[in-house]
Amino acid sequence: MAFTRRDILKGLAAAPAIVGTSYAAHAADTRVIKLSHQFPGGTVDTGDFRDRLTRKFAAEVEKRTGGSLKFEIYPGSSLMKTVAQFSALRKGALDMSLYPLAYAGGEVQELNIGLMPCMVTSYDQGFAWKKAEIGRELVKLLDAKGVKIVTWIWQAGGTASRTNPVVEPADARGLKFRGGSREMDLMLKEAGAIISSVPSNEIYAAMQTGSLDAALTSSTSLISFRLEEVSKGLTTGRGKSFWFMLEPLLMSKSVYDSLTPAQQKAVTDVGQELESFATASAKADDAAVAAVYQKVGAKVADMDDRVIANWRKIAEAAAWPDFSKRSAECDRFLKMAKAVA
Repeated sequence: MAFTRRDILKGLAAAPAIVGTSYAAHAADTRVIKLSHQFPGGTVDTGDFRDRLTRKFAAEVEKRTGGSLKFEIYPGSSLMKTVAQFSALRKGALDMSLYPLAYAGGEVQELNIGLMPCMVTSYDQGFAWKKAEIGRELVKLLDAKGVKIVTWIWQAGGTASRTNPVVEPADARGLKFRGGSREMDLMLKEAGAIISSVPSNEIYAAMQTGSLDAALTSSTSLISFRLEEVSKGLTTGRGKSFWFMLEPLLMSKSVYDSLTPAQQKAVTDVGQELESFATASAKADDAAVAAVYQKVGAKVADMDDRVIANWRKIAEAAAWPDFSKRSAECDRFLKMAKAVA
């Protein structure tokens, strides 16, 4: 069959339309997942490990799904305010967040168990929750609220201070203090501190202006928010700490349920695989934070079993009963947490 010049030109004219249709169909098959968190941004290899974890997660899930899932990372609460991210996850207005569970305590009061003073005092104890009744019930509760845990992340914490290190309960007396949760604040208040509640990404400005004298936060935040620039004292979380926070990578359940089975498997598998990276990174920051503060001349102190026992007496008298009395469910969650040695 012979083709005329006119036939060839007609075919060439139609080709861009065919290519454009194919590209549009491929683009329609790609889903963009928006992931927000409050921590400083960096790269896959440098910066705050929580931001790095989200980027590792995004890259690996994209790879395993053949590009059908792509991710946009929004560090530094650049997409939406810090505390509002949990509510947005529940509504499906936000796809994913790396989020401190205790920040959602005002909305779902049982979640304050994720930052209960002197309840979790080691990484092993924290990760034992995952397979214990407390972990199963937390997953069940979050599912019912429209949120799914993708990666379990525990972090130890310490105290940055504008004056001397805060070690004993008496050291907190009269200080304007940030604890990080209602229960942590109650323990500090019982020790004589004046409570001021701010998210961790607002601590620097508060300490700089003097509206905060001291702040409890994770070792990683003590470093990545550059709090050594406004501190003269540090109590580390290396070795012993009464401050352990559950700060998981979360996904909106409505978003997760809308994924294909293969995409769900990629999200779940990669999320679990990153837990060892999170724990190793958190422990590394527990050790590294002391050198960061010593470099600028801050006094550095640690806690031991005796000090933790002194704080625990206060927590058991002030914070734990308050949580238990808030509802029957809070009391049940406290008992489940206490059962994990």
